[in-house]
Amino acid sequence: MASVKQFQVTFDCAEPERVARFWCDVLGYVVPPPPDGFASWEDFDRSLPPEQQGSAFACVDPAGVGPRLFFQRVPEGKVVKNRLHLDVRAGTGLVGEERLATLEAECARLVALGAKRVRLLRADGINESCIVMQDIEGNEFCLD
Repeated sequence: MASVKQFQVTFDCAEPERVARFWCDVLGYVVPPPPDGFASWEDFDRSLPPEQQGSAFACVDPAGVGPRLFFQRVPEGKVVKNRLHLDVRAGTGLVGEERLATLEAECARLVALGAKRVRLLRADGINESCIVMQDIEGNEFCLD
């Protein structure tokens, strides 16, 4: 029996390209090359039926280590808390005030990209501090 070696994370959203480009900026990901025969993603998009144009977008880790992120347009808006979220690991290995300073600096960068700061969860003796945030469409993630 084969085991899974790769996976992608899929986001339901209203504006796939906008959300994908936000996450490219957050994670240092890139937009992959367009399909063969197309000079750009815009050219590819124009080749689709009108109802499918702008319905999906993706980004990838340029080092090929992290998962592919796929963004698909859905008709309904976000109405409840995510059951799954990303932890953006900006403070790995850091503790105390050094960790908080690093998280706050990264939080400021992400807010400038359009993210929203929700709350700071302070270290509790078991878990280190993290900042709960939302992306540009309200999907929760943790700055950890």
